[in-house]
Amino acid sequence: MATPIQNQDIVILDIEDGQKEAEIESTLTYIKNFFISQGSITLRQKVVFFRILATMVNASLTILKSLSALKKQEKDLKMIKFYDFMITRIQSGTTMHEALDAYYGCFSNAEVSIIEAGERTGKLNTALLQIAEQTEKIDSITRKIKGAMTYPMIMIIGMVGCVAILMVKVIPTLTGFFWDPKKLPDATRLIITVSDFFIHYYFFMIVIVVGGFIGLNVWKKTKSGRYKFDGILLRMPIYGPLVKKVILSRFARVFSNLLASGVAVVEAIRIVSSAVGNEVYRQRLLLLRQDVKNGQKIAESLEDDPLFPDLLISMIRVGEETAQIGTTVIKIADFYDEEVDIAIAGIQKLIEPVILVVMAVVIWFLAIGIFQPIMNLAGTMGS
Repeated sequence: MATPIQNQDIVILDIEDGQKEAEIESTLTYIKNFFISQGSITLRQKVVFFRILATMVNASLTILKSLSALKKQEKDLKMIKFYDFMITRIQSGTTMHEALDAYYGCFSNAEVSIIEAGERTGKLNTALLQIAEQTEKIDSITRKIKGAMTYPMIMIIGMVGCVAILMVKVIPTLTGFFWDPKKLPDATRLIITVSDFFIHYYFFMIVIVVGGFIGLNVWKKTKSGRYKFDGILLRMPIYGPLVKKVILSRFARVFSNLLASGVAVVEAIRIVSSAVGNEVYRQRLLLLRQDVKNGQKIAESLEDDPLFPDLLISMIRVGEETAQIGTTVIKIADFYDEEVDIAIAGIQKLIEPVILVVMAVVIWFLAIGIFQPIMNLAGTMGS
């Protein structure tokens, strides 16, 4: 029987000191680990992690031994911190999906749910391979889109930089040769006006650009702003159809993997609504989830919806009728992956000539505006 504290000659100074120190240490540790983990796990690192871990688990290694082996051969400091986090959590009795879910939001609900289903059914290696393939496809599409946008962005930034240098350095020097600005051609006067604005109001321009960027990001984080912004992306002439195909590919692949892992249809729809990365589609999928809960079939709920093409709805209907919706939907994902490749190639072919035409027009306008008065001045001096 425990002896009361009063009978042990113990004087209590402060019963909260230890708790406060523990809380402070825990908070500081969380903040430190948070900054370490931010941006630490790329899609490519996820692919490698899940695929190698699946091979090790398939070879009858435990999760702890597999993570320890991966940590030993890892060079990246942030990935080492991730392995330390996982090993510590699992050693304390946490399951793998709970440890992944706790790692500062680096892993999506879809990935965590597939791992959870794999742990429950004893098919963790299969679940890991599914996530690896899913992540690899998403990573491939992301890299292709970035690659398609890199060249146009470099060209646009280069063109803007050259024009800015001309306006700030070259144009003010040339205007010293002109006697009466009122007698200059309209194009030249417009160029001089723009140049003066660049020189005298550059700070105002920087404030507008930075303020606009910050304001856009703040607006996007609001519920209505995110919905409207994502809706604008879907309606853009060239970029919109590509975004739509990427979303449909991700929806089909994640949904299929969730169903194959044993996740219930209603729960799979909820998870995939957050995985598509578009608020318009997320809201529509949440409505779909409610329809399915009420007993309606997926194809019936999505029918005549402009967000979902007839082909996709027809494939889903076939899958529901044959009780093989998971197998059918994964074929849709492969189809849209090919469509994304075709769309990206088409955008590259379309954007390059457009940029070249715009650059040619800008150069032509600057040449006319700068050299025409110089030629007129030379002609006047020669006569």
